[in-house]
Amino acid sequence: MRIHIASDHAGFELKRALEEHLRASGHDVVDHGAFEYDPMDDYPPFCFACAEAVAADKGSLGVVIGGSGNGEQIAANKVRGIRSALVWSPRTARLSRQHNDANVAGLGAREHTTAEARAIIDAFVAEPFSGDERHQRRIDMLDDRLPPRG
Repeated sequence: MRIHIASDHAGFELKRALEEHLRASGHDVVDHGAFEYDPMDDYPPFCFACAEAVAADKGSLGVVIGGSGNGEQIAANKVRGIRSALVWSPRTARLSRQHNDANVAGLGAREHTTAEARAIIDAFVAEPFSGDERHQRRIDMLDDRLPPRG
C-alpha cells in the first residue's frame, strides 16, 4: 500500500521511525516533509501536501504527525476528499477506518512512544472500511456539507 506521511519539527523523529517501520512492512512510503529538522517550521504546508497526495492517489492512506496531532489532522481535513482522524490508540485507529473510512491519521508524537505509535499506525493501515450502509450514509452527510469547488 502507498502511505503518504508528513510532520513538522515536533513529529520529525517519529516520522522517520514510522517511515522505516512501514517500509520494512512492505509499504511504499512517500515523505512530504519536513525533510530536515527546523524548530521554527509550520505544520500546515506539510499536512496539506500529504493530504493532497492522498486525495489524488486513490486507495492510498496518509499519516500526519505533530506534537499533539490535533492541528495536523485539522490541516489535512481542509483538503477535499480527506477524512482525517486523530488516532490515539489502536482501537481509535481501527474505528476511524471501520466507521468513518478515514484516509489520513493524525498522530501526536509527544503523546506516544515509538512502539505505541507503530501499533496505532499498523492498526490504521490494516483496517478496512466496513462498508456498512449506516456508516456510508453518515459519510455522505458529511460530504454533502462541503462547499462547492471554486
